[in-house]
Formats: sequence, structure tokens, C-alpha cells
Amino acid sequence: MSDRPNTPLLDKMQFPADIRALSKEQLPQLADELRQEMISAVSVTGGHLGAGLGVVELTIAIHYVFNTPNDKLIWDVGHQAYPHKIVTGRRDRIRTLRQGGGLSGFTRRSESEYDPFGAAHSSTSISAALGFAIANKLSGEPGRAIAVIGDGALSAGMAYEAMNNAEAAGNRLVVILNDNDMSIAPPVGSLRNSLARLVSSSKYLSVRGVAQKLARAMPDALHTAAKRMEEYARGMMAGGTLFDELGFYYVGPVDGHDVRALVEVLENVRDADIGPILVHAVTQKGKGYAPAENSADKYHGVVKFDVVSGIQAKAAAGAPSYTSVFAKALSAEMQRDEKVVAITAAMPSGTGLDKVAEAFPERTFDVGIAEQHAVTFAAGLAAQGYRPFATIYSTFLQRAYDQVVHDVAIQNLPVRFAMDRAGLVGADGATHAGSFDLAYLCTLPNFVVMAAADEAELCHMVHTMALHDSGPIAVRYPRGEGRGLALPEAPQALEIGKGRIVRQGNKVAILSLGTRLAEAEKAADQLEAKGLSTTVADLRFAKPLDEDLIRGLLTTHQVAVTVEEAAIGGLGAHVLTLASDEGLVDGGLKIRTMRLPDRFQDHDKPERQYDEAGLNAPHIVETVLKALRVNSAGVEEARA
Repeated sequence: MSDRPNTPLLDKMQFPADIRALSKEQLPQLADELRQEMISAVSVTGGHLGAGLGVVELTIAIHYVFNTPNDKLIWDVGHQAYPHKIVTGRRDRIRTLRQGGGLSGFTRRSESEYDPFGAAHSSTSISAALGFAIANKLSGEPGRAIAVIGDGALSAGMAYEAMNNAEAAGNRLVVILNDNDMSIAPPVGSLRNSLARLVSSSKYLSVRGVAQKLARAMPDALHTAAKRMEEYARGMMAGGTLFDELGFYYVGPVDGHDVRALVEVLENVRDADIGPILVHAVTQKGKGYAPAENSADKYHGVVKFDVVSGIQAKAAAGAPSYTSVFAKALSAEMQRDEKVVAITAAMPSGTGLDKVAEAFPERTFDVGIAEQHAVTFAAGLAAQGYRPFATIYSTFLQRAYDQVVHDVAIQNLPVRFAMDRAGLVGADGATHAGSFDLAYLCTLPNFVVMAAADEAELCHMVHTMALHDSGPIAVRYPRGEGRGLALPEAPQALEIGKGRIVRQGNKVAILSLGTRLAEAEKAADQLEAKGLSTTVADLRFAKPLDEDLIRGLLTTHQVAVTVEEAAIGGLGAHVLTLASDEGLVDGGLKIRTMRLPDRFQDHDKPERQYDEAGLNAPHIVETVLKALRVNSAGVEEARA
């Protein structure tokens, strides 16, 4: 790690008002220093690097031109907002990014008045900005709303739904398209910057306004023709016809790394009165840092790294990740069966499908940031006899819940859902935690829902899913490494709705679902040491429950504890319902449920998060002892 960079100008910038006191000639120097500060900070903390490097000049230009925080700046997703955090009063904490008790890796309302809207999922910025703009309009407040959205986020339908409604906001809404990959328009240069300045200038707009007034005085047919001619002429020059059709005045493309050109364009936009405007800025992910510029993913997400070489710190060799195990297992199923296809929603590397695509490019589909489409697309494939694996983070599958219900469950179509990042996710925090999938899937008729206890079980479950053609089926598995178990040479198809006994006892029963099984086994060792004979069961299935197994455990043990890395409404709730329906608690049986707390947990190291959630072995032991009214030494406490 290198020392902090020399940043004499940035050192004087605490808030955006300080930036606005600079001359335009000083802004390039500020951009250079801000970029070096961000590189230095992320080298210490890890996090999202490439996206932030690409918007340094854009960040400065927006705060220079607009009166933030009275004008509301809303970053889509938020992983590109590190430079924004540095210049909005949080530089002194920037090296706490994504650490326990530190700054969030995304925008967060509770952090700063300069974060008017929290975000970590994609494609929400235009809708939110429209809400701010209309609120100001209704209340007579002067503020504007500026949404910065990446070209990738425009693959989600929600962005277009918002633009379709944006005309009501008038000139209070500005959308900045941060085009860093898709090459919507030809490469930018001085001519393109001149064109952007021209079509946003007061002279052009005033001439355009006169022409529009004249057109309105014409008969309707001529008026329409004149309006179309102006739009398409400008569209031919600038490439903005699509946005014009959606009700926006298109400006661009402009070089997103020419801060003075950006300022001039944004000043024109700020002073214009022509309705909602879209500014198309072309940027480069990783800009200004050679290792990031030369990386295939532009250093999207990094761990700690050496600033000089760009070499990232290597984690100690350990077990393969659940993601890589899943990808390998799915590839084996695709090799075995040509009807198996794989789908991801803009997360090929995050889900391991990039490796699958290398072997099966024609049967692996990345549909962009469009989870709703991904699910219904999978349903269509299933209806035609294919075996689709919709491989989506648990937290992102929430965005497609209506499609899961309406297009899959009601029609009982055999879509396979592989839910990566189930449970807690460490530095990404509450927005990315897979806390709710058991609650929102186990309520649905026709669904089979599994949770892998380890990487070997995950292989068996992928094989089970591939063979399951009688309805929808899902498996959840966490972020991070497995337990280091040997993977099966030939995976076995599991019997649907059947769990397994891992160890047998007669007094305490621990009913585990998912990867807390290792902690359940540790707890059993500790309970046995206190003279409490303990059974550990891996239920495997949250739906359908193994009712015979559960019934047997509840009727032969004094206390039963369910353990799951999910929110209330999952396994524990369903076990309690079974026990209640069958009167199994009438004889004095003590049932306790252990699950994630009923609140959103902040980012931290995963082990600390699970300890805070009370889902480690000591917590299981404590829960059992309290249920039995036994102290920590294993001695029964006196009854009051």
C-alpha cells in the first residue's frame, strides 16, 4: 500500500460550496487530485473502483453547476458515488468504506444530506428523481433533481417507465446518461463536444423556441411535420431520437472526462426551460488508473491492492466458493442434457455463469439488468420443454416476485431458481443480503425450496433440480467459501421433501437448514459436553417439509430448535405451523426458532454479522439452555 497522495486543492474542498468557489480553470487539477484520493482510499478498503474513477469529472461538474443539496443528486446503484462522498463532507471517513461501523459502499440517506435517496439496486434513479422534481413543483420549491444512470442500468424496464412519465416534471428533471460501455453513439471528440454545447446553448434553444412558436401557428399537419423534422434532424446529428420520443430533450454526446466542457453543457441545461433534459456523457470505467483501464471488467470490484502495481491482495487458499461449485455442477448438467439452459440478469461473473458461457455460449443468456424479464423468459423456455436455470442473487430476485408468482408458480412451470448470496453478505450490507427468499417463496403453492448445507449438498441439489420437471424448484446458497468437503464424483438426485439425520441424540433436537449446519454441529458438541444428548438434522427442504422427520423429532425430544440464515417467515414459521396444526406442543415440548433479526443489518465482516444475528454455536447452546432452564454448567435452575 502506498502513502496518501499530495492533494493541496482537494484538501480545501470539504463541501460542494467550496468547489463552486473555484475557477473553471482549477477544475481539471481538482479532478486529478480527487481521482488519486479515491484510488488511495479503495486500495486500503477494497470496494467498487472502476465505476467511481469513470465519474470523477462528472461528479465535480454536477456539484459545480447545481446547488446541491438543495438540488437533489441521485446516483443510480450508488457504487460510483465514492468521489461524491469525498467532496460532500465524508473524506475523513472514506477509508472506512464497507467496514463495520464505516461508510456504506452505496448512497444512504442517513449518512448525509447530499444523499437524498439510498440505492444499491439498479435502475431506480430516474423514478426517484422524478418524485423529487414533482414534489418541488407541487410545493413551489425551486430545486431540481439530477439522476445519474449508467448505460447498463437502461437495460431495465423501470428506467423507461420513469422516462415515459417524466414530462410532468418539466425542466426540474435532468437525467445524465453515464455511457461507459455500450457505445450508444459513435466515439466522442471535439466535434461531438461542440455539438453538445451547441444544442444546449441559449442561442440554439431560443431559435428552436421561435421555430416551435411558428410551427404551432401552422395547421396541425404542418405543425406535426415541422416538429418531427426538427427532432429527427437533431437525432441524426446527435443520436437522441429515442429519448426525444420518450419526452426528453437530448443533449450529447459529451466527453465525460472534459470537465470544462461538462460544466458548460450543464450550465446551459440548468438555465434552459424546455422540459426534462437528458445529457449523454461518454466516460471510461477505470479512467486515470492504468491497471483499471487495462482490466476486462475495469476493476469493477476489488479487494485491497497495491496502488503502484495494481496487484490485488490474494486471499489465503481455501475451499472453492459456493458460486464456483454451482457453476461447475451446472456445467456438468448442461453437458449431460442439451435441454438445460442458463440465464443471468447482468451478473455473469457474480453468479459463475461467465465460466458456463465459455463452454456453452449458445445456451447461456445474459438478459441485462432485467430480472422480471429473466423470470418470464425462463418460464417461456420451460413451457417449451427446456430446463432453464434462472441464476439470480436472492436480493435481486425480489425485483421479479410478481413474475415468480404469476408466470411461474400459477402455471406450475419447471423453472429452476439458483439463488446466490442467500443469507448475509458482509461488506455489501442490507441491500444485498439474501434474507427474504424463504419467506417469499415458501408461501407459494407448487414450489420446492432447498438450502444447501455445504458444497457437496449443493452439487446434489443442482442435479435434483435438473431432473425435476413437475414444477418450479429453487436452491439457496451463500456468498463465500464452502467447508472444504470433497465434491461427489457423481451427484445423486435427492428425494423431494426428505431431510437427513447428521447425528442422533434423545433430548435436544437442532433442525438446521442451510450452511448454519456446521454451527449446529459445534453446538451439539458443546451440549453433549454438558450431558445433553443432541440430535442434529439437516432438513434440506424448506418446502415441502419432511413432516415425518420433523414429527418424529418433536415427539421424542424435550426441546427443538430451528436454525436458518433467513428472515422471520421461513423454516421456523412453517415448523411451528406444523406443530400447532398437529397439537405437538400440547405435551410440554419446547420449540425455539433461530433466524435473522427483524431489522436490516449493517455491512460488516460476515462472521461478525452472524454473531450479531445470534446464529453461531454459542447462541444455539444458549437458546437450548434457556429453553430447558439449565445454567451454563448444565445444572437445572430452580423454578420460581
